[in-house]
Amino acid sequence: MRVLVTGGLGAVGSVLVRELRQRGNDVWLCDLSHHHDAQYVRCDVGEFRQVERLFAQHDFEYVYHLAAEFGRNNGEDYYEKVWQTNAIGTKNILRMQEAQRFRLIAFSSSEVYGDYPDVMSEDVMARFAVRQLNDYAISKWVNEQQIMNSMDRFGTESVRVRLFNTYGPGEPYSPYRSVICLFIYRALHNLPYTVYLNHHRSSTYIDDCVRTLANISERFQPGEIYNIAGDEYHDIKALSDMILAYLGKDDRLVTYLEYEAHNTRDKRADTAKAVRDLGHQATVSLAEGVARTIEWQKVFYGRS
Repeated sequence: MRVLVTGGLGAVGSVLVRELRQRGNDVWLCDLSHHHDAQYVRCDVGEFRQVERLFAQHDFEYVYHLAAEFGRNNGEDYYEKVWQTNAIGTKNILRMQEAQRFRLIAFSSSEVYGDYPDVMSEDVMARFAVRQLNDYAISKWVNEQQIMNSMDRFGTESVRVRLFNTYGPGEPYSPYRSVICLFIYRALHNLPYTVYLNHHRSSTYIDDCVRTLANISERFQPGEIYNIAGDEYHDIKALSDMILAYLGKDDRLVTYLEYEAHNTRDKRADTAKAVRDLGHQATVSLAEGVARTIEWQKVFYGRS
């Protein structure tokens, strides 16, 4: 199959490209910077001219649309980029899909579940009035509605995926990255960080996530939505304690607060559909995944 991965240099996209190629697919990728890959095209999805040129030069059977601005705080500090890339960028990809009829795998987020307090199954938004709690979350729910409208109006074929706290080797640090990446980096470099006590997550190791994502193109069911998550539900303090224990450090640089405003308290995922349709399986425990991620960061940042 000929496949495009937008955001193909990212922490998830780069691993997905590798997995899809290992399965024998003809995989192209695009992202914001220049790159040496022979099947790479520089393209800002928020710029229609660049998207149009990319699709004029190549025909794709499947497009994995990962390109997005990521994260709650990033969405506040750089809100114009969040809306340009996430909303306009997705609309640009949909315009190409409506013309060229490729199948789309579109990346949403567990953030769309907002203030929903119970187990998060894919039909929650159809049954309850959920309030998203920050611009990033709102933008991802807007993306889902854009996709649903395109399916209804133009008969396009799309699958939506909602990732839950994907983590692992290959995610370089910034203050806007995932909580596991942030905790590891700051603990490794003896920097302070904050732990919010009344928050729980279903973290997903990158290899388990990407294996399931690659299965979608082989088991494509138009219109479906899938939660992709690990099966260990944990609190944030337990995660911090695990990282500190592995590094042999205490918590003197950690500040503990009760909760973080504008952030979902508890993300408990129902993954039954992904297990049934896509063979999703969590094979790497949180403890093992955290250890692998710490060892990768040690090498990447030259810290022993």
